[in-house]
Amino acid sequence: MLSVSDLPPPLDLGSDGSSRPGKPLPGWLRRTEAEQRWPAALVIAIAIVIHLVLPPDLAPHPRWLLPGLEGAMLLTIVVVNPLQINRETRILRPLALALVGVLTLVTIWSVGLLVRALFTSGPSVALPAHLLLWGAAIWLTNVIVFALWFWETDRGGPAARADGDNPHPDFLFTQMQVPELAHKDWEPGFFDYFYLAFTNSTAFSPTDTLPMSTWAKMLMLTESAISLVTVLLVVARAVNVIGG
Repeated sequence: MLSVSDLPPPLDLGSDGSSRPGKPLPGWLRRTEAEQRWPAALVIAIAIVIHLVLPPDLAPHPRWLLPGLEGAMLLTIVVVNPLQINRETRILRPLALALVGVLTLVTIWSVGLLVRALFTSGPSVALPAHLLLWGAAIWLTNVIVFALWFWETDRGGPAARADGDNPHPDFLFTQMQVPELAHKDWEPGFFDYFYLAFTNSTAFSPTDTLPMSTWAKMLMLTESAISLVTVLLVVARAVNVIGG
């Protein structure tokens, strides 16, 4: 069976539309090695742990149900395809998206409970240290969730990106705009999407990566809105508690 390294370099197209031998296309535009699963699996595990350790008034009930479902789904995905994301079965891709959906549900639920606790002086936010700790934990899960959405959906997901069939990015990274400054085999990986989610959650706007499609803009808008509400309310409450 041929590996990616055995494939010939792609051809440039001439101005008349004909193909000719030339400089290889950037890595993100051609078939490349499959992406490793462990970075995404690691941050998903971190999010599940956060969901498990949240105080009772900041977590959905029963406490074990949704984190247990998340863990079971993650375990299934890792068992079916543990190393490289090089194939999309009928079950695996919907399961991966469903897992991100459950993570999103728990995170938004926790944000809502945090807002309620802030307005009702719940026990988990009574002390400034606890308020900042749990506020930061929920904020981090928001970053993780949207990093996963960006990674799972940009140009059809990691397996589709490795095939290099879609030349229209949903997120325009700097390396795509200035390919001569990037490695010839560069393509966005999970940590690129995590960085995108982190900067969007802190700056509340795009920084070095632009959303190109409507759904990408809506995802970034939603993440920024959740982050803005979380940060503003937590900081305001912390100042009030410390000042009081």
